[in-house]
Amino acid sequence: MTDSLPLLVFSDLDGTLLDHDSYDFAPARPALAALARLGAGVVLATSKTAAEVAPLRASMGLEAWPAIVENGAGILEPGAGTDGDDGIYRTIRAALAELPPGFHGFGDATVQDVAELTGLPPEAARAAKRRRFSEPGLWMGDAGQLAAFLDAAETAGLQARQGGRFLTLSLGGTKADRMDEIGQRYGTPVTVALGDAPNDAEMLEAADYGVIVRNPHAPALPPLTGEDSGRIVRTTAPGPQGWTEAIFDLLGRLGLNREAATDG
Repeated sequence: MTDSLPLLVFSDLDGTLLDHDSYDFAPARPALAALARLGAGVVLATSKTAAEVAPLRASMGLEAWPAIVENGAGILEPGAGTDGDDGIYRTIRAALAELPPGFHGFGDATVQDVAELTGLPPEAARAAKRRRFSEPGLWMGDAGQLAAFLDAAETAGLQARQGGRFLTLSLGGTKADRMDEIGQRYGTPVTVALGDAPNDAEMLEAADYGVIVRNPHAPALPPLTGEDSGRIVRTTAPGPQGWTEAIFDLLGRLGLNREAATDG
């Protein structure tokens, strides 16, 4: 099976495969169905937790494939549900307790706090708090204190990455790292990555083919390595509409559209 995998697709969720406003992926169903007929794999790659991703993956019919969660800090294995070992998270929280104060993580927040910070409804905020591989939070101190905190975190073996809103601590790993790891499981097939945000850039540039999905709600990504050659393209339609157009365009470029067509 792994030796004959025709294509392995890695996709961000919010603003890419999921609509920015409604979180609906219905416009992408035709492309998902075509990939399934082709025998291609679809790996979700997101900042969401395993608890958030597992039901989404099931609703998309992608339980047979792993998913990259918490921005590459971990992997949700095929068929796994919302529950799992949180040993890595407990290690991070224990290390945090020994660091200089000033970091207020999700583990220090209530469900209501997380809902207010993220705009998520309470049940979604509860799932976002069910961390296994990383700890996002807010820095409450000044710039000088932050520098000392980051130095101490590095000494403790923690990796810190600043996103648009949250500072996230983990034991390491990015979406691009996990894409390479998962690709090796399946015999290093042709890979395509789709995303819309800066935390997708490494993954987009590392894939054989990259797609920057238009997101009218955020600043456009700067030019990426591979755009000049056409290896990375940008969609004109946003979200799942752009995702679908890009997948069908790529299947045509690779000569796979006939194999992906509906039988009969």
